[in-house]
Amino acid sequence: MCVLDVAAKEAVVAGFLCAHPQIAQVECDHPALLGCADVAWARIPGCPAGIPVLFRGLLDQVAAPEALRALNNVLMNSVFHVSAAMSAALPFLIRLAALPDIAVRSGLVDLLVVAAELSEPVDADNERQVRLLGHDSDHPEREWCRAAFAAHASALRALLDDETLPDGLISADDRECLLNALEPQRHPSS
Repeated sequence: MCVLDVAAKEAVVAGFLCAHPQIAQVECDHPALLGCADVAWARIPGCPAGIPVLFRGLLDQVAAPEALRALNNVLMNSVFHVSAAMSAALPFLIRLAALPDIAVRSGLVDLLVVAAELSEPVDADNERQVRLLGHDSDHPEREWCRAAFAAHASALRALLDDETLPDGLISADDRECLLNALEPQRHPSS
């Protein structure tokens, strides 16, 4: 399990900017990123200050795939844990995934599903779950993500109800997982 520290995550952002320097110059007033520049990203433990550049990169057809890879590295602490920044990123990820012409739409949906799955509460009596995922008390980012999903439930529901979604963009299992993130009491985890 590889956990990136904040210096490594800063290096990921710097590497992206080195490959796509034009993104740093882009003024972004896209509605999907409204408020992104106002988030104190660097104050979030383990989060690089340059994360808004990655969000802007998602809007660029050429840079989007690399921006998504970099964002995945920044927002995940390991394959089993989201970073503390994920909850702050969720509103922007949801809004970006709703854009029909974004080049990495399916990757954004995948990232939302991973965030939903990894934010589910861990059954403290399930030794295997605890060994893999740790206790909820040691991972407050799970609760923060659940709160972010709840706060942006209408936007996520609009994405799930979008009749123009291409077939297969959101599988039945992924849809169920995202609905579970919105209404965990209706879809108890096993």
